[in-house]
Amino acid sequence: MGAAGSSEAPASPAAPRPGPPLWLLAELTYRCPLHCAFCSNPVDYQRHREELSTAEWLRVLEQGRAAGAVQLGLSGGEPLLRDDLEEIVAHAHKLGYYVNLITSGIGLSEARARALKDAGLDHIQLSFQDSSRELNDFLSSTRTFELKSRVARIIKDLGYPMVLNCVMHRFNLPHVGRIIAMAEAMGAEFLELANTQYYGWGWLNRDALMPTAEDLADAEAIVDHHRERLAGRMRIFWVSPDYVDAKPKACMNGWGSVFMVVAPDGLALPCHSARMLPGLEFPSVREMAVRDIWYDSPAFRRYRGDDWMSPTCRSCDERGRDFGGCRCQAFLLTGDAAATDPVCPKSPDRALVDRVLAQARSRAPVAQPLTFVPRTSRQAGLVFRTDENSRLHGDEASPQSPPC
Repeated sequence: MGAAGSSEAPASPAAPRPGPPLWLLAELTYRCPLHCAFCSNPVDYQRHREELSTAEWLRVLEQGRAAGAVQLGLSGGEPLLRDDLEEIVAHAHKLGYYVNLITSGIGLSEARARALKDAGLDHIQLSFQDSSRELNDFLSSTRTFELKSRVARIIKDLGYPMVLNCVMHRFNLPHVGRIIAMAEAMGAEFLELANTQYYGWGWLNRDALMPTAEDLADAEAIVDHHRERLAGRMRIFWVSPDYVDAKPKACMNGWGSVFMVVAPDGLALPCHSARMLPGLEFPSVREMAVRDIWYDSPAFRRYRGDDWMSPTCRSCDERGRDFGGCRCQAFLLTGDAAATDPVCPKSPDRALVDRVLAQARSRAPVAQPLTFVPRTSRQAGLVFRTDENSRLHGDEASPQSPPC
C-alpha cells in the first residue's frame, strides 16, 4: 500500500488556471427514503447532517452563476425531501441555469411535478434499480417499483425529456435487456446504464456487487444490439466499468476543471467522494465565496495540471484525456491519492484490481429470486444504506476495507 500522506503536498504554483465551474451539483440533503447498497453518498453521512438553509442555497446559486456556472444538478440523497425545492428551482431558473433534478421519484406527485415545472425545472432524471418489482425493491430495500413507474408516467405526461438511470452490478446485469425494454415501453429518450462506481456504499459492498468480466461483456453486447436497434428513438449511455475495461475515467473531466459539488452541509468538493481524502481541507460555502473556492482554494488546485502526477502518468500520452484517472479510487485502492489510478494497465498497482476481478470469477452466481427484506437485515452480502448502518460502518470507507 502507498503512503496516505502523499496527498498533503501543497498545490503546485504551476497548476493552470481553469475556466469557470460550468456544472454545479447541489447535493441538497443526504436524507433519502431508499436504502441502496451502491449509494454514492459517504458511508459516514450521519456525521454530516447539518444542511444549508434555503437562504444559504440561494446565495450559493447566485455566487455560482456569477462565477460562470450554467448547468445545475439538484441531487441528494433525495432532493424532494427538501420542502423548499420549488423555491430553489425558481431562483435557479431566474438566474439562468439549466436545472436538472436527479431523483428516485419518491415524493413526486403530479401536483408537485407541475409546481416544479411552473418554477422552471428543465429536466428530470429518474432512477430505477431494476426492471422487475422484486429486484428493484430488494436493491433499494423499499417497496417502490410501482410508485416509480407511476412517476415515470407523470414525467412523460408533463412533457419533460424522459431520462432514466439504472446503476448496474452483479445483481442486475443479467437483466440489462429487460431494463432497456422497460425504458423503451416508458418512452424514454435517454437511458443511462451506469456501472457501479466503487466509492461510498459501493466500496463498502464492492465484493458483493462486483460482476465478472464475462458478465460485463455479455451485457455490453446486448446494449450494443439495442443501441443500434433504437437509434433515433432512444440514446443509451453505457458508463464504462473501469475495473474491467482497464481504462481510467476522466473523473469529472479533471479535478477542479468543470464540476463543483456542494454537499448538504456546505462543503465544496471537486467530486462526490473527495471529502474522504486525507490532508485536504475543503472549504465551506458558508465561509468562502464560490469564485474564491474555485480559483484560489488549495484543495481545488491540488490535482490540477500534471505537476502532481506520478512519473507513470506524467510520461503518458493519455494524461490530457484521462487526467491521471480518479484520485478517490487511487486512494481507496492504494492509500495514496496521488498514485496512478490502479485500473490503468500501466499502474504498478494494477495487480490490486486484477485480484478483485479474479475473486469475482470465483464467486457463485447470485441466488434468485431476491425479494424485499427489511432494511435492517443483511442479505446476499449487502450492507444497506441506513442511518444505523452509517453509524456502524462510517469508519469502513477507507483503503483498508474491503481488503484488496
